[in-house]
Amino acid sequence: MPTTSPDQILITVAPTGAETTKEDCPQLPTTLEELVQAAQECEAAGAAMIHVHIRDADHRPTLDPTRLKDTVQALREQTGLVVQLSTGGSVHDPLEHRLKVLDAQPDSCSLTMGTTNFGDDVFSNPWPFICELYQLSQERQVVPEFELFDLGHVHALRRLLDTYGLPYGGKVHCDFVMGVPGGMPGTAAALVAGVGLLPEEVTSWSATGIGRSTLPVMFAALSMGGHLRVGMEDVLTLARRVPVERNSQLVERAVSAAALAQRTPMSPDDARALIGLA
Repeated sequence: MPTTSPDQILITVAPTGAETTKEDCPQLPTTLEELVQAAQECEAAGAAMIHVHIRDADHRPTLDPTRLKDTVQALREQTGLVVQLSTGGSVHDPLEHRLKVLDAQPDSCSLTMGTTNFGDDVFSNPWPFICELYQLSQERQVVPEFELFDLGHVHALRRLLDTYGLPYGGKVHCDFVMGVPGGMPGTAAALVAGVGLLPEEVTSWSATGIGRSTLPVMFAALSMGGHLRVGMEDVLTLARRVPVERNSQLVERAVSAAALAQRTPMSPDDARALIGLA
């Protein structure tokens, strides 16, 4: 069974994502300066890790290698956060470009454990790509966060660990991404099922609720001793017709909810120990 700290919680912030446009949400942090400012505010509010998607000069999703390296460097220099790059990019990015994300030398990377319908699109993660990315993360000494959009992804994680062994650092950290149209629902019942199927090698897990499932997933994860991912990648409102103005509001809400469960936010150094970073 997975183990978690009884009195601390890892809060990851996902500030940007690849789906929302700057035109629809001007407060979304899409420039490097905006991203660093959001990261600093979220660290001060209680976040310990940042899950990063980047944008180009026109605010469109990109996997440009130079921009990725510059982003990792800036976040390392100006925050203490664990820097996790998304290897998912947008649903339109070629697999070969997604593999090159690790060239930017992040602390951690997302590693989605299977293909899933993503609204009207398909988020492609074929098994050979998963295996190649996982082995590359082992070679580059990057800690993967296994993203689980469906129960089949949990089973695939069992297969991956059986085939290639433990990740770099020896810890196995997962994140349930719930409420995506086409993936598992953002409900307590679905989270209970997913956690119950996790391989025994899993040492920590978090959960993310998309859109309206944000609060139900948050409360379910807290009740089960899990960790949390929040951010404007996943939800753009605090309540009906109340838009999020900055990512730190979502971190602050997670910290307040965790406090009711008598749990305090981890520092970035505690987070590094949790997921196996040296």
